[in-house]
Amino acid sequence: MACAASTENQQTSVLDLALELHPQVALRPEPFGALAYHYGNRRLVFLKHRDMVNVAEHLAEYPSLSATLAACNIAPMRWPSFEKAFASLQKSEIVRER
Repeated sequence: MACAASTENQQTSVLDLALELHPQVALRPEPFGALAYHYGNRRLVFLKHRDMVNVAEHLAEYPSLSATLAACNIAPMRWPSFEKAFASLQKSEIVRER
């Protein structure tokens, strides 16, 4: 049995992951942000802010989501919302780990 302070069951934060847009995903710019369409699973996802689009487009250039957020000048106080959004994008296969 693991003790309460054990890190055995802790998951890696999506902020620490090396992510990229899935190669079967196309982004279509829109005034609100972009539409992301996955040609493989046929999912359509709305990226509701231009900052989300900017980060998604630059994911592959940096070693982690947090490094991408820093490079895209996203204020650290906004990182939790990006963490949640990119975790969701990962589940829907719009982004994936490299």
